[in-house]
Amino acid sequence: MSAKLPLWERAVTYATVGATQSSDLLAKPPAGYRPFRQRTRIGHGDARWDYAWNEVMSWGIQRNSGFHIDVADVPAAVSDQTYVPVAFDEVGAPIATALATDEIVFGPDGDPFIVPGDSVLLGIPFGPFHVTAPARVVYVVDDLNRKGFAYGTLPGHPESGEESFIVEQTEDGSVWLEISAFSRPANALWWIVYPVLRLSQLYYTRRYFESLSGVLPPASGA
Repeated sequence: MSAKLPLWERAVTYATVGATQSSDLLAKPPAGYRPFRQRTRIGHGDARWDYAWNEVMSWGIQRNSGFHIDVADVPAAVSDQTYVPVAFDEVGAPIATALATDEIVFGPDGDPFIVPGDSVLLGIPFGPFHVTAPARVVYVVDDLNRKGFAYGTLPGHPESGEESFIVEQTEDGSVWLEISAFSRPANALWWIVYPVLRLSQLYYTRRYFESLSGVLPPASGA
């Protein structure tokens, strides 16, 4: 039923929104979900940092990994001003978050940056097929040296859960990508092919890291 609603009207398919921010996700994941977290150095210097965070904040990490991205249009009354993301402190307790501004910021290629509440259809190659996976951005991180976002699954996605993509530049100039997630198959059909689904997850996770750690394009100052 909910899968027939416009994308922006669908509710996420899990309860623990924002839990990828929890520092003890691996030890205490949401009940019934498989947790994942990997942090890898993807390069060094300001050129790498600028490239990485611009790619992450404009769906570049997914596009460069083979996904088709279709960000849904929403009515004017539905915006990031009406969507309050959930945040968690270091021990996993929910905390109040500030509302985003209504400023639309664009990346170097003209793509608008991700904002909380964005709803998207991810077209994911899955063997000989393409799977359509609806998702919603549930929070955005926009600090001086740490940027990224997380999306949660919507009805119609093969999984239930959340995944975050956070890039950070440390004091020594190193640039890191951290991916955190918790997930489980969305229904009995996807449980049947769960081993294949897991292999696909591992494949695309590797592609995510590779997409930000390769040779920089000339425009990035490489």
